[in-house]
Amino acid sequence: MNRTRRSLSRPRETAARRAWAFARAMTRRGLVLGLLLAATMGMVARATYLQLVDRERLQREGAGRYLRVVEVPTHRGMILDRHGEPLAVSSPVDSIWAHPGELGANRDQWPALAAALKTTVADLERRLAGRETRQFVYLRRHMVPDAAQRVLQLEIPGVYAQREYRRYYPDAEVTSHLLGFTNIDDIGQDGLEKAFDQELRGIPGRKRVIQDRLGRVVQDVESLRAPQPGRTLTLSIDRRLQYLAYRALKTAVEEHRASAGSAVIADVRTGEILAMVNQPAGNPNNRAELRGELLRNRAISDMYEPGSTLKPFPVVLALETGRWAPGTMVNTAPGWLKVGRHTVRDVHNYKSIDVTRVISKSSNVGTTKIALSMPAERLWKLYRDLGFGASSGLGLIGEQPGILRHHTRWGGEIGHANHSFGYGLSVNMVQLTQAWSVLAADGVRRPLTLLKRSEPLDPAEEQRVLSARATRQMRAMLEKAVTQEGTGIRATVPGYRVAGKTGTVRKIVDGRYTRNRYFALFAGMVPASDPRLVMVVIIDEPKGRSYYGGTVAAPVFGAAMGGAVRILNITPDDMPSMKIAGAATPAKTKP
Repeated sequence: MNRTRRSLSRPRETAARRAWAFARAMTRRGLVLGLLLAATMGMVARATYLQLVDRERLQREGAGRYLRVVEVPTHRGMILDRHGEPLAVSSPVDSIWAHPGELGANRDQWPALAAALKTTVADLERRLAGRETRQFVYLRRHMVPDAAQRVLQLEIPGVYAQREYRRYYPDAEVTSHLLGFTNIDDIGQDGLEKAFDQELRGIPGRKRVIQDRLGRVVQDVESLRAPQPGRTLTLSIDRRLQYLAYRALKTAVEEHRASAGSAVIADVRTGEILAMVNQPAGNPNNRAELRGELLRNRAISDMYEPGSTLKPFPVVLALETGRWAPGTMVNTAPGWLKVGRHTVRDVHNYKSIDVTRVISKSSNVGTTKIALSMPAERLWKLYRDLGFGASSGLGLIGEQPGILRHHTRWGGEIGHANHSFGYGLSVNMVQLTQAWSVLAADGVRRPLTLLKRSEPLDPAEEQRVLSARATRQMRAMLEKAVTQEGTGIRATVPGYRVAGKTGTVRKIVDGRYTRNRYFALFAGMVPASDPRLVMVVIIDEPKGRSYYGGTVAAPVFGAAMGGAVRILNITPDDMPSMKIAGAATPAKTKP
C-alpha cells in the first residue's frame, strides 16, 4: 500500500517540477523581452530626441568634422603719385607649402622638387626636420604664378600652393626712402608703408568651405564676408620730378664721392611736397637690399646745422624793423669780428658792403652785426615760428625734430651770432624746406604735406610769419647770390630768375668740428618773380676737389629745376638769359 502511495506521488512531483521550471523559464523570457523592449524604447526615444530636439547641435558637430571657415586674402591698397601713376602695387603670387608626413613618404621625388624650387635637398630636409607631426610647412614664399604652377605640375603628394600678394615698387630705389617697404606678410615696415599701414592694409574676407583631412579645400559652401582691398593712397609726389631730383642728386654724390645726400622739392602755393630723394639707395624689390643705411630717409631722420642757408632769416627780420634796408652799408673790415672771447671770420675781407652783398657774399661778419642789433629773443621766436625744433607734421616714422634751444641757453652774444649764420641749432631737410617756403610765399607759412591736396588750403591753416614787403626785398637780394656776384651761380636755370643761398658747414664728429669734413648745401626758389617751387639740397662729406655748397649742391638745384619748370610748364621770367644761353624760347603759358 505504501508502495502504491509512493508510486502515485512521483508523477505529481514530476509535474510540479515541470510547472516550476516552465514558470521560471517564462519569467526569464519575460524579463529578457522586457529588457529588450525597454532598450528598444530607450533607443527610439533617444533617436527621437536627437532628431527632433537636439538636431541643430548634431548638425554642428557633424559639420565641424569637415566644414571650416577660412580667410580670403585681399591685396594692399596702391600708392599713386599725384597724377595717378603707380608707385607701389600688390601683385598676386603663390607660396608653396607641404604636408610633412605625406611629403616624407615620397623622398624619392625630393630632388625634382628641390630643383623646381631652386633649392637643395638638404634645405628641404632642414625645413621638414622635426615637423613630421605638423600639417603645414612653407617650402617657398612668393613665387610667381608660372613658377609655382611648374612645381604643382610635378604632382608630388603633399605639395600644395596658397595664393598671397607681394608688394612691388615700379620706381625701385628712386622712391625707396619715401615709400619704405613691407615684410613678407605685406605689412608696412618703414616709410609711408608703415605710417599709413592701417589705411593701406585690406580686410580679408571669410568663407565656409569643405576641407579634406589634409586641409585642402574640396568645395566652397558660402561666403561670410567679402574681402575689402586696402585704400588707395594718392601722394603729392610728382613721379617725374622725383626722378629728376634723384638723378641730379645721385650724379652729384657719385661725382664728388660723397657719403650721402638728400633733396626736397615743394610747391610754394599748396605746401605739397613734389619730390623727396636720398642717397645712397637700395631696391626694395630685392629683399637683400633692405638695409638701414640704404633705406633711411635722411631728409627727415638726419639733423644738420644749416649754415649759411639760414642767413636770410635774421636779415629779413632786420628789414622788418625798418632800421635796415637792402642798401644799408655794413663795415665787415678787416674780415673778422671779436665777439666776447671768440672770433667770427669771413673767407675774405669784404670791407664796407651793403646788406644785399652781405647775403650775396655770405658774410658771417655782416650777418653777425645785423643779428646783434636785435634781441636774441626775436630771432629765436622767428625760428620757432618757421617750425624749427618741432615735428613737420608729415607723420613719417623716424622723423627727428631737430634742436632749437631757448634763447636764454644760447650762451650770450657768441651763441646769438652763431644762430644768425646757421650754427648752434640743427634741422632736417623738410624743416629747411618749410622755412624757405615762407620766404617764397611772401612770409606765409603753409603746412607741408605728402598727400595730394584736392581742395584749396583753408586760410585758418596758414600762418603769417614775416611781412610780404620784407620777404620780397629778401628774394631780390637772394637773386644776387645766384649770379657772378654771389656764390650760387651754378644754380641758374636758363630763362628763369633764381633766388637762393649756398651753405658750407663743418661736420661735428665726437662733439667737435672737424677740419676737413663738410656738408654742402643749397636752398632756393624759382621763378624768383613769383615763386612756384622751393628746393633744398644737402651733400654729406664731398671728397672731390671742392666741398663748397656753390660747387657741389647748387648744380643739383640747377639740373633738377631746369627740368621741373619745363615739365610743369611754368612761364619763364628771364627771357634775356635764355637768349644768352642759346636756348629756345618756350611759348608763354599759364603755370
